[in-house]
Amino acid sequence: MRIWVPRPEPGATRTAARLRARGHLPLIAPVLVGRPTGTALPEERFAGLVLTSGNAMAVLDDGAVARLAGTPVFAVGASTAEAAARAGLGPVWEGPGDAAALARLITETLPPGASLLHLAGAEHKPEPAATLARAGYDLRIHVAYAAEPVATLPGSVAAALGGIESSLDAALHYSRRSAERALALASEAGFAEPFGAIRHYCLSEDVAVPLAGAGIPIHFVPTRPREDELLAGLD
Repeated sequence: MRIWVPRPEPGATRTAARLRARGHLPLIAPVLVGRPTGTALPEERFAGLVLTSGNAMAVLDDGAVARLAGTPVFAVGASTAEAAARAGLGPVWEGPGDAAALARLITETLPPGASLLHLAGAEHKPEPAATLARAGYDLRIHVAYAAEPVATLPGSVAAALGGIESSLDAALHYSRRSAERALALASEAGFAEPFGAIRHYCLSEDVAVPLAGAGIPIHFVPTRPREDELLAGLD
């Protein structure tokens, strides 16, 4: 299948490599672009580093990584854990794929009152902060990046949806916001119908919400929000 990967980099390139290994043809065309905020990290040391997206690792410079060295990392899922490990951070605890479950992992590992640093995006969700606050943890949220939407539908996608080039068979959606933006861009470009006709694979039910709300059939949602299970659905 020819599959659109609209997720931000560097995740898009990693996903594309996995698709090629499975015999598919990826079309890398992010609809969100991660930009570092440039805000300096807090000076103090923390008992744990909380990561709900690998995008946070992509915007950290070498100095920031060096300052965080040795801090236990609690990553939301496998790909985020791998990004932290590649950067040389750790030890790394890998969560099962969603933020609420990540909060439970932290409460099972660190005592209440422990200080935590959450490297988050500007559009971060309430979890895991809400659960950790109720459990008595001292959580500091540091907005490390902002995922900015692209202004127009990428030309390669427009050409595919318009039938100018090889048509698209499917799209992989990793976040609610990127799915929402992909839908909006396709609609604004006049390709709502062909966009709705391709197969949509969503990492979770939450990711599928904007598509389902627009009446677009969702082809596959894995039982757990993990990339391995999402890609297995392609088979």
